[in-house]
Amino acid sequence: MRVVVTGREGQIVRSLLERGALAGMTVMPLGRPELDLAGSPDAISDAVKSHWPDLLVSAAAYTAVDKAESERELAFAINGRGPRAVAAAARDLGVPIIHLSTDYVFDGASDRPYAENDRTAPGGVYGESKLAGEQAVLAEHANAAVLRTAWVYSPFGGNFVKTMLRLAGDRDEVAVVADQRGNPTSALDIADGILTVARNLRGSDGPALRGLFHMTGAGEATWAGFAEAIFVASSELGGPVACVKHISTADYPTAAKRPANSRLTSDKLAAVHGVRLPDWRQSLKGVVRRLLEQDA
Repeated sequence: MRVVVTGREGQIVRSLLERGALAGMTVMPLGRPELDLAGSPDAISDAVKSHWPDLLVSAAAYTAVDKAESERELAFAINGRGPRAVAAAARDLGVPIIHLSTDYVFDGASDRPYAENDRTAPGGVYGESKLAGEQAVLAEHANAAVLRTAWVYSPFGGNFVKTMLRLAGDRDEVAVVADQRGNPTSALDIADGILTVARNLRGSDGPALRGLFHMTGAGEATWAGFAEAIFVASSELGGPVACVKHISTADYPTAAKRPANSRLTSDKLAAVHGVRLPDWRQSLKGVVRRLLEQDA
């Protein structure tokens, strides 16, 4: 299977390249300058169609959550209109598309994990633009699966695990928010899940396989609890360690509001696609090991 994924350097793109090779799939990244999601729909379509994929993964996004508050037009161009054009190209080619979205489509006010049919209510521009994108993809192409995920970490790019290890190398104590809760999710596990969904979409026309799904690591944590688990794994591997000072969201103001509850239930994905990602603690140590080896 020839899989074209939008983006070049993102955590999920790089994880797909690694996992796709192990699975015997050809994964081709497609990003700037060849593909500019802020460009014209015709240019986006031409770039996608020139590679003749068997399946498209729409992974590239504007992810600067706070900066999006002052760059609304750019965020909507990349996260909303760009994916619509990619989905239209997939429709014209007659191939499935998998689109990645986020927990930020919810306001975080629920006291339980969010299901796919729960009401969306983004609290900022980033979430609004990502919601627009997933709605556009589903409206543009019937042969589409949208996968919402959250709290992504990996051996690649910038992420919370890498930041915590860097900070622990410089200081003895790190202040981390303890009143936001979510599902830490390895991008490597996400890539494995995407490849399974891709096989399912290519193998069956069943409508149940299409539509909206949540895909996060099993288990939950606060950011502070996540940080403590990172330092436990690092300590076991001889890496840097710091004490975690629990603080509130109010103690760490940001331009964009963060959901207090980012937990997503992935039961539908497990029932329909047979995909259930591992517990985040199970995947964390391997990622920490790789990051420490990179810095050695």
